[in-house]
Amino acid sequence: MEAAGRAPSTHPSVEEVFLDFKGRRTAIVKALTTEYKDFFQQCDPAKDDLCLYGFPNEVWQVDLPAEEVPAEIPEPVLGINFARDGMEERDWVSFVAAHSDTWLIAVAMFFGARFGFDKADRGRLFDMINDLPTVFEVAVGKVKKEGKKKPPVSNHSNSKSKSNSKRGSESQRKNSKAMESKEEEQGETACGACGENDAAGVDGFWICCDICERWFHGKCVKITRAKADFIKHYKCPTCSIKKLVNCSFKL
Repeated sequence: MEAAGRAPSTHPSVEEVFLDFKGRRTAIVKALTTEYKDFFQQCDPAKDDLCLYGFPNEVWQVDLPAEEVPAEIPEPVLGINFARDGMEERDWVSFVAAHSDTWLIAVAMFFGARFGFDKADRGRLFDMINDLPTVFEVAVGKVKKEGKKKPPVSNHSNSKSKSNSKRGSESQRKNSKAMESKEEEQGETACGACGENDAAGVDGFWICCDICERWFHGKCVKITRAKADFIKHYKCPTCSIKKLVNCSFKL
């Protein structure tokens, strides 16, 4: 793993550390997007604990962790291969992408500490990093776009109705657009739980997760129309689990 731990130079600048970050980030983005098929195959659950490494030369590698403790640089999350076939593929990719983001920032800030960056340098490095979309945003498609299509909530004005009239009118406009989009898509969007794409949904009721923006039949996630009226921000079961897993991590 020599390439994974190679420092930018003996006395690197903020720009050099940022270029190191960009190279590693590009490598991991490739693994989770354009070269995903190869990455998926290498993450065999039958193998030992594996990590996803990104190198400054934009090459990625699925490999065992470094043997020395502590390692030359922070190590990526261990054992990504074990969960590959034990959860939905989209969720697995989401986890790998999110952990990869934390690893990339950890490596960059490690170099910052190792090479004596002061507060201003660390701030400038983080600002440069933060100007780029995260691996999670690129791999999972969380970068929001104008006019994104969503499925409708059939036979009711709002899947998450609010008592506040202003919120209610905004939701009605949102769902009105969603119904128009659904008519164009002809059932293209599927329930995030059962996978069915019937436009009316089970009992005609859909609800949208405010985190992953996937839509679900109310019956599939055990949310009734009446219960939805009192939910300010709905999180689907998958996103609720992610929040519990990530709540102890602060960048």
